[in-house]
Amino acid sequence: MEERHYFAACGRGLEPAVAGELRELGAQHVEERRGGVAFHGDRRMGYLANLWLRAAIRVQEELLRAEVRDPNDLYEAVATVDWCRYIRPDQTLAVYASTRDTEELRHSGFAALRAKDAIVDVVRQEHSRRPSVDTRDPDVPLKLIVQRDKLLLYRDLSGASLHKRGWRPIQVKSPLNEATAAGLLLLSGWDRETPLCDPMCGSGTFLVEAAMLATNRAPGLHRYFAFERWDDHDARLWEQLREEARDQALFELDVPLMGADRHEGAISLAMKGAYDADVDQLISLTVIDAARWKPPTMPGFVVTNPPYGERIGRDEDLVDSWRTLGDFLKRACAGATAWVLSGNPELTRHLGLRASVRIPVKNGPIDCRWIRYEVRD
Repeated sequence: MEERHYFAACGRGLEPAVAGELRELGAQHVEERRGGVAFHGDRRMGYLANLWLRAAIRVQEELLRAEVRDPNDLYEAVATVDWCRYIRPDQTLAVYASTRDTEELRHSGFAALRAKDAIVDVVRQEHSRRPSVDTRDPDVPLKLIVQRDKLLLYRDLSGASLHKRGWRPIQVKSPLNEATAAGLLLLSGWDRETPLCDPMCGSGTFLVEAAMLATNRAPGLHRYFAFERWDDHDARLWEQLREEARDQALFELDVPLMGADRHEGAISLAMKGAYDADVDQLISLTVIDAARWKPPTMPGFVVTNPPYGERIGRDEDLVDSWRTLGDFLKRACAGATAWVLSGNPELTRHLGLRASVRIPVKNGPIDCRWIRYEVRD
């Protein structure tokens, strides 16, 4: 098959996790970049990346790389692509643009408009009809990046963000999204065999993603992708890969996955999410404050995302929450490895533990640290 150049976008700090996933899938020329990972592979690899990547948010195929100085250069460059190969007149498209360090193309909306004009002009010249624009659910979503005089144009295989696995249909307040949670689990080095708990589990994202990871469930198995609408989509290959993923999934788990939260509403959401992800039988959830919780099995691994100000929680409660977490770790998790996500460095000292690793990551717009603590026995 033809070798293609891809880019898997992800949250900042999760690039090593995505690179590791891609190498396991067999991708070639894997290269970490800011905000994602470039890699090479055939059509099959593009499909596999969408089906299996846990920490990425989208997979894009590079269609054009060019030098541009102004809007006319941009138009001419985009018009060199054989767009009739990628889009029919009866389909829709959208160009999402970002521009940096360029005077002539500093307005991303205008850059997107010029690229769109070039595409529809090429198709209209061939078919006497042109595709329409649909920014909400396009058949062919395209990503345009202009930085200084360099242009990159991708078509987005994923469509909706890859963090939308289908198991959390409602948006909960200040959540940790699924891709970020999975990426943090991968960065932690959890071996999928050590008992794991989250004493402040909220809507249960860490626990559901841990269950899907430990049972080898493909995160993209039960969702739809943009590439399934394309003329060059290989439906037989795609169904073969999905069938292989179904065969690899496990439905029993020996390792305990345990969660607690003091808010009954959060545990209800966690239970519903676990049920929708078909991992509810693999996770135990309890409505209880971490100050009083004793996990049913001694955890060897702890992952948690406590409140840190810009998330839920009033300022006066924050210090108490972190002290409670520190007390829980020392009381119930002696000898364990704990990973804590913090968006406020002033709060971490209230754990009363010494960090051994700090990894800078983004949780949405918030600059955070993914911090490892070795809890002394």
